[in-house]
Amino acid sequence: MICRDGRADGPPVPTRSFEEDMPLMTRLSLIAGLVAGVLVTAVVPVQAGGTQPQKRHAVSLLGEPKLPPDFKHFEWVNPDAPKGGALRLSAIGGFDSLNPFTVKGQPAAGLGNVFDTLLFSSPDEPSAEYGLLAEWISYPDDFSSVTFGLRPEAKFHDGSPVTPDDVVFSFTEMKKSDPRVGFYYQNVVKAEKTGEREVTFTFDKPGNRELPLIVGQLSVVPKHFFEDMNDKGEKRDLSKSTLEPPMGSGPYKVKSVDAGRRIVYERVKDYWAKDLPVTKGQYNFDEISYIYFKDRTPAFEAFKSGIVDFWTETSAGAWATQYNFDAATKGLVKKEALPHKRVASMQGFAFNVRRKPFDDPRVRKAIALAFNFEALNKSIFYGQYVRAQSFFGNSELAASGLPEGRELEFLNEVKADVPAEVFTTPWKSPAHEKDTDFRANMLAATKLLDEAGWKVSGGQRKNAAGEPLKVEILLVQPDFERIVLPFIENMKKLGIAASVRIVDSSQYEQRDKTRDFDMIVDSFAQSHSPGNEQRDYWGSASADREGSRNTIGIKNAAVDKLVDNIVFAKDRTDLVAATRALDRTLLWNFYVVPQWYYPFDRIATWDIYGRAQTLPSQNPVFANAWWIDPAKADAVKAARGR
Repeated sequence: MICRDGRADGPPVPTRSFEEDMPLMTRLSLIAGLVAGVLVTAVVPVQAGGTQPQKRHAVSLLGEPKLPPDFKHFEWVNPDAPKGGALRLSAIGGFDSLNPFTVKGQPAAGLGNVFDTLLFSSPDEPSAEYGLLAEWISYPDDFSSVTFGLRPEAKFHDGSPVTPDDVVFSFTEMKKSDPRVGFYYQNVVKAEKTGEREVTFTFDKPGNRELPLIVGQLSVVPKHFFEDMNDKGEKRDLSKSTLEPPMGSGPYKVKSVDAGRRIVYERVKDYWAKDLPVTKGQYNFDEISYIYFKDRTPAFEAFKSGIVDFWTETSAGAWATQYNFDAATKGLVKKEALPHKRVASMQGFAFNVRRKPFDDPRVRKAIALAFNFEALNKSIFYGQYVRAQSFFGNSELAASGLPEGRELEFLNEVKADVPAEVFTTPWKSPAHEKDTDFRANMLAATKLLDEAGWKVSGGQRKNAAGEPLKVEILLVQPDFERIVLPFIENMKKLGIAASVRIVDSSQYEQRDKTRDFDMIVDSFAQSHSPGNEQRDYWGSASADREGSRNTIGIKNAAVDKLVDNIVFAKDRTDLVAATRALDRTLLWNFYVVPQWYYPFDRIATWDIYGRAQTLPSQNPVFANAWWIDPAKADAVKAARGR
C-alpha cells in the first residue's frame, strides 16, 4: 500500500508518480520500501531450557528499532500540533472506485488513510515497523510464522472492535480479490485466530526473513461490513469496484465524492489510535481533499492560484523557470529542495521483451546507445540530474567496479546465463560526455544492429523478411514528449522507424495492463532492504501475469536464482552481495534505458504550515505530520486581501 508517510510499502493501494520530469499517473507500486534482510530475533527463556518468541513493540531489518518500547512519539512530529483546517491536494487523471483492493476500476487517491495496518512503517528508518493495530509481534527463530497481538482498544469507524476474524477475513479475501495481492502473499499459506486477540500467519517454508514485516503491512477491513448489504440491497464484494464509501479503522473517512473529479476525507475526531505514540502528533488536518486534473498544466495553475495548497515538482525546467508568479515573488509560496536518503529508483525507458525484436539484447543495447542524457541534462534539466547507474542507486546496494567476494560467488552460480560483461567490465550507462562520444556510440549501435540481422535498406533497418525495425514509445502526458523526441531522432539516424504515441490515462492503463506497447517510461522503486517484491519486478512467474510490476516481461533463470538469493539471504552481508549481483545482471541485459534521479524532494507550499524541526530521512511526511500555523495562515490571507 501507499503508506501515510507517502512511501510505497507493502501490498497494493494506488498512486504512483514518476520522479523527475516524468508523466504523473496512477499505477500499482508494489513495494518501494519493502523489507528483507535480517530481522532482529530476540528470545526470552522459558521452562525446561526452551525458548519462546519475544513479543516486540517494533521490528527492524537493520539492527534494533530506533525507538524503545516506552517511546512517547516520533521525533519528526509535534505532539502538541494544533488540529484543524483543510488540505487541498492535486491528482492527475481520474477515478471510478473507492475500493483499492481489486484490479477492477481506478481507485481514488488517499484511500490508504481510511484503513489501518497491523504495523506502521517509520519514514525515518528504512526498514522498521512499529505496532499500530498490533500491540506486539512475535515470530520463531526459523521465520516459519508470525503472530500479532491486537490492541483491545482498536475499533472501526462504526465503533465495532477490530478482531482476529477481521484480520483473517482481510487476508483471505484480498488474496482472492486482487491477483497482485495473491502473488505478493504467495508464501503465506494460512491465517488463523490463535487467541482472543491473536492472529497467526503460517508460511510455506522457513527462512524468509521479511515475511513478518510484509504481513504487518496488511490493511484490515471489517468482516461484518462485507457480510451486510449495501443501500441497494446488494451484498458487498471486495473484488468489485464501487463508489460506496468504505469503512475502515484509520484516521480519516470519506466525506464526499465527485466521481473522477474530487474526493474529500474528514478526520475521525474519535480515532481510536489518536493518543498512541505511533500516531501522536499526526493527522492534523480536519479535511484532506484530492482535486483531479487532466495533466500537470491545469494542476499547477490551480496551485499558483491557491486552489491547491501543496505541490511536488517533478520538472527541473519548471523548478528553474516557473516559480516567478506573484505569490512566489511575494513570499506567500515557499519553495524548498529537501534532501532525502531514499534508494534512488531506477527510472528509464522500459522495453517489452515479450515482443520481437526487443527480445534481442543487441537491439536493446543499440537503442540505449542512442539516448543522449547529457544533452538533455544541459539543455532541458539545467544540469540538475544525476544519470541512473543502478537499480538501487544512492545506496550500498548498487553494484560498482567488478564483482568480488560473496557477490562473485553468487554470480558464478549462474555464470552460463548472464552476459559475459558482468565479470569483465564495470557498468556505466552509455554516455555522450565528449563531442566524439556521439559518433562512437552510433557506430557501436550500427554494428550491433547489423549483427542482429537488421540491415539498412532504403534508409531503413529491415530484417531478412523485409520487415522494418519499428519502435513506438507510449506516453500518457504531453510534457514528456520534449524529452522523447531527441531520442527518437537519434534512433531514426540509425534507420529505426521510431515514433511516440500519447494517449489518455485510461488508454494508457489498459495498454500497460495488457502489455500492448514497445517501450514505456517506467520507474522501479526500491528500499534499503529489498526482498520478495523483486519477484514481482523481475521474476519469470510474474512476466505473464496481468497487473504485475514485471512490465518488461523478464523470464531469465539467472535472474530468478539471484532474486531467490535476496529473498532467503541469511544476513545483511549476503543480502547486499545478492542485490549487487542482481543489479549488475539486470543492467548488462539492457532491459531498460536508464534515465536519471535527483536526491532531493522539490516541494512548494503556500506558507501557512508548521512542521517539526527535524524531518524524517525518507520522506517529508507533509500530509501526515505538518499542520496549519494560524499566524502564518492569517498573514497569507491578509496579503491576498481575503
